[in-house]
Amino acid sequence: MSLKRIRLLIWKEFLQLRQDPFLAGILIAAPIVQLIVFGYVVAVDINHLNTAVVDLDHTSISRQLDSAFSASEYFTVTEHPSSEADIRALMDPGDIQLAIVIPAGTQAALDAGQSAPVGVIVDGSDSQVSSVAGSYSSQVIAQVNAALAAAAGTAVAGPGVDAQVRVLYNPTLAAINNMVPGLIAVISMISLMVVMSQAVVKERESGTLEQMFVTPIRAGEYIVGKIVPYVLMAIVQIAVVSSVGLGWFRVPFNGDFWVVAAAMGLFMLTSIGLGLLVSLMARTRQQAVQVVIFLMMPFMILSGFIFPVESMPGWLQPLSRAIPMTYALQVLRAVFAKGSGFADLSTQLIALSGFGAVIFTIAVAATRRRITE
Repeated sequence: MSLKRIRLLIWKEFLQLRQDPFLAGILIAAPIVQLIVFGYVVAVDINHLNTAVVDLDHTSISRQLDSAFSASEYFTVTEHPSSEADIRALMDPGDIQLAIVIPAGTQAALDAGQSAPVGVIVDGSDSQVSSVAGSYSSQVIAQVNAALAAAAGTAVAGPGVDAQVRVLYNPTLAAINNMVPGLIAVISMISLMVVMSQAVVKERESGTLEQMFVTPIRAGEYIVGKIVPYVLMAIVQIAVVSSVGLGWFRVPFNGDFWVVAAAMGLFMLTSIGLGLLVSLMARTRQQAVQVVIFLMMPFMILSGFIFPVESMPGWLQPLSRAIPMTYALQVLRAVFAKGSGFADLSTQLIALSGFGAVIFTIAVAATRRRITE
């Protein structure tokens, strides 16, 4: 493999990009425009939030609260930690979105005619979820209070259970803090898939692909020279989006840069592979663009970028696990808001590694076979 030939191929791609000012303008302007437009999107209502109940009272009222949350369509009680200290370990990797803490002495306070505070801890890293989770939990607790009043034979509830909502990671519930990390993944995937989908079909249409291979250039050198320029462009785009998000929108970054770098590197392999496969399947550039649009719509909708996965029908939610963007979004949002590290996000990173390795390997092998035919 000749580094000189690869360098010349990379230079050729940049020259072709300079000769297409429309495409170059889109690559530079699109991230900023999309960031500003999508940055203010607010999601819809949700249900079936994974919930942990920490019962420190172990009385009939605590069991009644547990049952009330379990019976609600808004919550799915999946964990029963033994202490409040265990909540962060469940919330950091995204296993739960809400925790209910029932303090010791709750039953005794109610029996004494006093209000009994109950803690409601919400994961604020996804503002689309947390913005309504607190109000939903308050509604459930209000129903418990109404049931207590009815059991006591009074028309108006007296002192009862008092919901005290606390938001972790994003206390202001600013939607932009959730949207900007997601846009980093979405914009890089759109750009890479659109550009890479044109890679082979463009040269096949113009007839330059055949001319290329009457030269000493090998298939591996061609693939590397084709991919590297657009990987560099994607890195620049990620840097631009991150800078605008951190500087313009003041989105907090609480995590490790290397976790983001690892996740985006793996995710870019998937995007490049999908783009190459589209380029091999399409006969014209118009067809390639249409295929990319066809793929991107379900990716954006089912991954949780626009609508929370929890708001989708139960039969549709498993499809989100088959979409690489789902895991990229989870990593970026967790790193930005929670400061989650490699250990907390090991499941998502392993999934991205699997998607990247399989899709990229298949795409490169198929591209090598097609251009050597």
